[in-house]
Amino acid sequence: MKFSYYPGCTLKNHAKNFEDSTLFSLAHLGLEIEELPRWNCCGTVASLAADDLIHQLAPIRNLIRVKEAETTQVVTACSMCFNTLKRANERVRANPTELAQMNDFMYDEETPYEGDVDVYHVLDLVRDKVGFKDVAAKVVNPLGGLKVANYYGCTLVRPKQVAIDDTENPVVLENLVSALGGSPVEFPLKTECCASYRTVDSPNIVADKTYQIINSARSLGAEIIAVSCPLCAFNLDQRQEATLKYHPDFIGLPIVYFSQLMAIAFGCEEKTLQFGLHHFPPKPVLTGKGLI
Repeated sequence: MKFSYYPGCTLKNHAKNFEDSTLFSLAHLGLEIEELPRWNCCGTVASLAADDLIHQLAPIRNLIRVKEAETTQVVTACSMCFNTLKRANERVRANPTELAQMNDFMYDEETPYEGDVDVYHVLDLVRDKVGFKDVAAKVVNPLGGLKVANYYGCTLVRPKQVAIDDTENPVVLENLVSALGGSPVEFPLKTECCASYRTVDSPNIVADKTYQIINSARSLGAEIIAVSCPLCAFNLDQRQEATLKYHPDFIGLPIVYFSQLMAIAFGCEEKTLQFGLHHFPPKPVLTGKGLI
């Protein structure tokens, strides 16, 4: 199975731990992934204005790049990139007039877009193209019952038309963790917003959300939290120090990408995990479990 791979901006710098562990894991699962040679920023978030077509060009241009790569399937790991690409794609598929207008805007492109590319998140591939039974069969270093709280945030499950799972109670990450030999911890705030971009102008709001989310996971026995969004990772990991200033009783937890747990279970070298990019070090918990 061959898929074009759209990395997005953050996975090429601040989230190399996400990219490296993802590519290692997908290769281990036998999925053929090829990075798009001429991708651009997706625009990060979908425009909410009904008459705003210009901000749909960035994601649609990336789908043209998929066609130029002679594939019809593209996968991304970043949940914000997935959400942006998927929403733009579903919009033009449902609105031929808008699609024609957008192709007119992009008159310099040699390849018109026809709505004929399918957008996947890595978790889509793991669940639907591989299957958790086959994932479990590929495990060489089981997670040893590591208690993982799986945090979905907003963009994997909202809005409903692009959600990869149930919007209220998604389970794809829990099923993945179980297949890897871990113990998923069900906690009620797994789809709660982390406060997103308020981290720029109102870090106190992010501190409150981080406090609530991590406390919820910790109170239910989680030893670690798995995420799929670089911004969620930043708010829940990098903002723990600020959270302690606002909430002196706060006790942090390590934050990892779900792909890092996959890579560990698939026997990667430690350099693939790039723990130096983490603020709250996950290594003590993982070492204590004998996983690294």
